[in-house]
Amino acid sequence: MGLTLLTACLFVVMALFNVQAEPAHAIAMHGKPALPFDYKHMPYVNPDAPKGGKIVHGVMGTFDSVNPFILKSLRTNARGTRDPLLGNLVFESLLFRSRDEPFTMYGLIAEYVEWPEDRSWIEFTLNPKAKWSDGKPITVEDVIFTFNLLAEKGKPRYARIAKKVSKLEQTGERKVRFTFNDQADREFPMIIALSSVLPKHATDPETFDQSTLKPMIGSGPYLMDKINPGKFINYKRNDNYWAKDLPSRVGFSNFDEIKIEYYRTQTGLFEAFKKGLFDVYPENDPSAWERSFDFPAVKNGDVVKDKFQSGNANKMFAFIFNTRKQIFQNQKTREALIQLFDFEWVNKNLFFGKYKRNASFWHGSNLASFGIPASDAEKELLGKYIDKIKPEVLAGTYKPPISNGSGHDRKLLRKASNLLKQAGYTMRDGKLFGADGNPMEFEILTLGQRQEKLAIIYRRSLEKLGITVNIRNVDDAQYQRRTKKFEYDMVLQTYTASLSPGIEQLGRWGTVSTNLEGSFNYAGANEPALDYLIDKILQARSREDFVTAVRAYDRMLISGDYLVPLYHLDQQWVAHRSYIKTPEKTSLYGFRLETWWDAREE
Repeated sequence: MGLTLLTACLFVVMALFNVQAEPAHAIAMHGKPALPFDYKHMPYVNPDAPKGGKIVHGVMGTFDSVNPFILKSLRTNARGTRDPLLGNLVFESLLFRSRDEPFTMYGLIAEYVEWPEDRSWIEFTLNPKAKWSDGKPITVEDVIFTFNLLAEKGKPRYARIAKKVSKLEQTGERKVRFTFNDQADREFPMIIALSSVLPKHATDPETFDQSTLKPMIGSGPYLMDKINPGKFINYKRNDNYWAKDLPSRVGFSNFDEIKIEYYRTQTGLFEAFKKGLFDVYPENDPSAWERSFDFPAVKNGDVVKDKFQSGNANKMFAFIFNTRKQIFQNQKTREALIQLFDFEWVNKNLFFGKYKRNASFWHGSNLASFGIPASDAEKELLGKYIDKIKPEVLAGTYKPPISNGSGHDRKLLRKASNLLKQAGYTMRDGKLFGADGNPMEFEILTLGQRQEKLAIIYRRSLEKLGITVNIRNVDDAQYQRRTKKFEYDMVLQTYTASLSPGIEQLGRWGTVSTNLEGSFNYAGANEPALDYLIDKILQARSREDFVTAVRAYDRMLISGDYLVPLYHLDQQWVAHRSYIKTPEKTSLYGFRLETWWDAREE
């Protein structure tokens, strides 16, 4: 009886002080990690993949630095050092994010992790085997040094992260704890766990914020080898890579050498692939996939056209209204222009019917509100903001405009015309004029021939109602400058989608980013209801509450008519040399290049 009472008291004390009894091998944003403590490898790798060989990637652009952490050379940093597509070849994070779960992280530089139920702090126990590529151990001092250095001299987001940390301290020989202030949310510890670590002994704080082509020391599986700025960068395997047998790294990093070559134009990139100058070519253009891959290497089997099915939410590709501009501040105007993109004609005549229409910001996942009536929980969550949701969106009956595919659907033209009349526009001499007497005229900013072609097609429909559209196709540098400063009327952009949306939504749709230069709030959204729902997403504790919050948020975004939704592919297409092999299982988030291997080594 006494022992039972003592045990009960112990649990009460632990709860009061937010202490977790046992450090964990993994953490999940919602629910529990899928893999047990004694897991052997990630589900989407081939643990027996041979090591050796070489892979060459081709990318567009240029580079003049190998430091991925600083603002200078932000868009001209060498690919691969820390790369969401090509892999984190040089720099690693405290924990490793599994791509087979929405947002779960397993041990890497940190062997164990601990946090309380309220997530007011997170503590990492570093792996005693963790080493830098020069053989020196990774220490708690390195973690603290990196955090402070990046907050001072790294990209702006590192300073924003630092503002949410009230204390950073060493709590044991291999333990480091981050304690958070009231600005942090429940996702924030996960963001901290994704933090990269730099070697204090090999990093000069005085020159850190300057571009450099000097190879940097990291803890990853590869070493920076040959560097030819603007042309190529070579990585070679570190034979002494400390984590090669770690369960979270088994089956990854199978090539002895990885080369990344740079090309100035899309045409040059594709021609180089046809000639066999590099090995992998992801494609998302249906017309190119159907028509362009008929060269000899495809016909004789030297190049394979692979298709991958992921369970991730599909990206939202769209024409985006800049609602900071007077012309797009009336929602009826925006709603009218949405009617005038003829997806059915475009898909049939240009894309072999391969595309699906975007109808949600999380299309294809269980986070999407499309086709699902709002639940009682959603309605309760929306509260006073429920009137901002369109009735058809709330009922789950909403669909993007559907044309007859003729390219001149009178029904949609008539609907758009009526909406424009409600917005105060009238037609005179074939031109549309606003209540202020000015003609309706705006510019679409585009980057590259594909965007320009799509804008031209959209313009044809708009002109039928007397709307004047100018198309401005610019180079990458000018495009980045103008979008950074929101100097456009309409722009084509893609919002990436995740099965665990979080803090990034503030940068896309939060009022805090409406006038923040360089943010991703392309639409200029300035709606408190969106802030409210983003907060509900961030504070959700169960998976059920999270799904409810995201669906309500999805409905709010759709109801705001911030963009003209375009289309997505429900598959991933990649052409590659036949000797490059892939695992049998595709991850939840799609293909992972860092799990592929060279079959010539088998």
